[in-house]
Amino acid sequence: MDFGLGKVLPIKIEEEMKNSYINYAMSVIVMRALPDVRDGLKPVHRRILYAMHEAGMAPNKPHKKSARIVGEVLGKYHPHGDSSVYDAIVRMAQDFSTRYMLVDGHGNFGSVDGDSAAAMRYTEVRMSRIAEEMLADIDKDTVNFVPNYDESLKEPSVLPSKVPNLLINGSAGIAVGMATNIPPHNLGEVVDGVIMMIDNPEVTVKDLMTVIKGPDFPTAGLILGHAGIRDAYNTGRGSVKMRAQARIEKMTNGKYRILVTEIPYQVNKARLIENIAALVRDKVIDGITDLRDESDRSGMRIVIELRRDVNAEIILNQLYKHTQMQDTFGVNMLALVDGQPRTLNLAEVLRYYIEHQKEVIIRRTQFELAKAKDRAHILEGLKIALDNLDAVITTIRQSRTVDIAREALQTNFGLSEKQAQAILEMRLQRLTGLEREKIEQEYKDILETIEYLEGILADEQKVLNVIKEELLDVKKRFGDARRTVITTDASSFDVEDLIAEEDVVITLTHGGYIKRLPVDTYRSQRRGGRGVTGMGTKEEDFVEHLFVATTHHNILFFTNRGRMYRLKAYEIPEASRTAKGTAIVNLLTLENREKVTAVVSVKEFDARRFLFMATKKGVVKKTELMEYDTARRVGLIGIVLDEDDDLIDVKLTNGEMHILLGTEKGMAINFAEGDVRPMGRATRGMRGIALRKGDYVVGMETVKQDGELLTVTEAGYGKRTAIDEYRPQTRGGVGIINNKVTDKTGKVVGIKVVRPGQEIMLITGEGIVIRIDIEEISVISRNTQGVRLMRIDENDKLVAVAAVEKKGESD
Repeated sequence: MDFGLGKVLPIKIEEEMKNSYINYAMSVIVMRALPDVRDGLKPVHRRILYAMHEAGMAPNKPHKKSARIVGEVLGKYHPHGDSSVYDAIVRMAQDFSTRYMLVDGHGNFGSVDGDSAAAMRYTEVRMSRIAEEMLADIDKDTVNFVPNYDESLKEPSVLPSKVPNLLINGSAGIAVGMATNIPPHNLGEVVDGVIMMIDNPEVTVKDLMTVIKGPDFPTAGLILGHAGIRDAYNTGRGSVKMRAQARIEKMTNGKYRILVTEIPYQVNKARLIENIAALVRDKVIDGITDLRDESDRSGMRIVIELRRDVNAEIILNQLYKHTQMQDTFGVNMLALVDGQPRTLNLAEVLRYYIEHQKEVIIRRTQFELAKAKDRAHILEGLKIALDNLDAVITTIRQSRTVDIAREALQTNFGLSEKQAQAILEMRLQRLTGLEREKIEQEYKDILETIEYLEGILADEQKVLNVIKEELLDVKKRFGDARRTVITTDASSFDVEDLIAEEDVVITLTHGGYIKRLPVDTYRSQRRGGRGVTGMGTKEEDFVEHLFVATTHHNILFFTNRGRMYRLKAYEIPEASRTAKGTAIVNLLTLENREKVTAVVSVKEFDARRFLFMATKKGVVKKTELMEYDTARRVGLIGIVLDEDDDLIDVKLTNGEMHILLGTEKGMAINFAEGDVRPMGRATRGMRGIALRKGDYVVGMETVKQDGELLTVTEAGYGKRTAIDEYRPQTRGGVGIINNKVTDKTGKVVGIKVVRPGQEIMLITGEGIVIRIDIEEISVISRNTQGVRLMRIDENDKLVAVAAVEKKGESD
């Protein structure tokens, strides 16, 4: 095969692709995407600042068009698109993007709402004052210069960077196969950290964290906990939880509102508000009545008004959960070290910065020393000339040309060429007595300067002292207070200690509205009374669950689909006696067509206790309580159900109790809990009672030997029956007659094991509640109808019953 007489070389395509991609990747890594650990800048930012410096766009000079500096950067140093340069300028001029702005912008540079900046032909820029510190002493040979892209000019490979820019402004960039995301920090804290490391080079990250508390974002906000910060500082990688600054205020009309004044870093405010509105529209968050943005030039202000019956704390927590009001900043402290990407911890970042500053100070000192020695050399020549003034003048006058005069001065007075040239260029006014004294004083001063500069170069500690002095000066001029507050992570903070423990009544309606009230809200009445309104319910809704607990109890919610959800009692919003309460979907992440059918209050999880479950079709199951000890809000499988079955009740047991099941048609069975072996959570269970056609289980109770069984029917009839009338049977039987069900009494709606000293609460579908002393209810045998407990209006019926302790008695 002819390969062009050696001019065409055969290369394997996979090798060419590999080498070409590696070259491309390294170009992106080194020349575009990653910052240098020394000055914290990517090439585009470095070139922008240097071009502004060269163009004289100093802080004390007028602003100039952005297009002008974009053209300078493109034409001289950065052969890429103009948008890449202008976008970088814009970001350096945004007070919500950059903690310490390096560009002083004039005009529209965008907003925290995501509005883009005006075109570069409209906006104007100049360097900020702190940017001057990035370039200070760049003309004193402090850094290396390299050829630009066409080798027609020189550009700095790094800036002197008198401020630790990598940490105070952070950096973000995506390279090939790697990315960096460094958060901004407070200048004063970082300077203190650098000085701490200068004083003690062996300082640990833990020690540094005593002064560098954590990131300090330009948009302020909160940081939750120190764990993510600790990981990031120790390993270079971590996840920092950010949260908006929000507070709850009570309005004049008695309602509450949430005011958001600060949002997490890099969150788009307009998109955040749109997201909240979408959650309200989709019923993910229920209870927000108004949402508006009242932000102005004085600061941010998002107002979220709430419905009167909702708990503002719960709505706020839902906003944190579902929106970017709580977000995370994934820290990845990746930077270029000697041209190579490296993940660095906090101590390494500071150490490389100090090494850079040492090199800058040494090179600057060497430059100034050479200048001083050159000047001293000239002054020494001038002194010789002044000491031999007449002879010098005669020598010059007798010389035909400047060259002859220069050589004569060098020969006659032992001067160097530079000294002779300086004498020839000296003005006659320097021959006055006062000028001669000035030369003497200047020479004396320059000798002191040389001694000082040589002393710095001879002692590394003096170099470090210079760094400290300059950093403290920068801190004094540009340092400010921390904006971002670091607080305890709410997820790890136990708020229960702040909640008073007290008895409460918790009600839950068929429509899914829940509320908490003090247990003494309902006054005791005589049997047969009309009752009081216990809850304002919407049309066709009715109270379905009522139970008593304390504010510190864990409330386990079991649904008809066999899933379990968990809340603390104090997390359930308190409401007035006539309020309908809060929608349960705001508290629990219920699935479609899922409804709470059983609730268990647990003070603490005990390995010796069990949860005993019963289903509508008579299936029972026993599982250790510890298997349900979880904080997951998405729910756990409590029992596996047949498609046409529902979970109706769950009881807390000790493994040695007797279980009593009651059915809608008046049957009941009493069997030992030991007949049911313990099973795991995700199991079906076994038969508890054999049901006749059309009959269903309506209630389950644990048997107490000194107790009585209260049976209540739809028409408001009820009775007490001694427990010993329900003889123990084997699990799985049809049971015995519990209540004589007739058209007058209606079906059985509930059974409760009660004892003297208790009261019962009866609730109708219309939300009417009556509280009756248990001793006012007759004790009657099993196969009877019972007595009237409550007069019920036409089209209403009894739907629930609960037993409570008399006021003043202990549980």
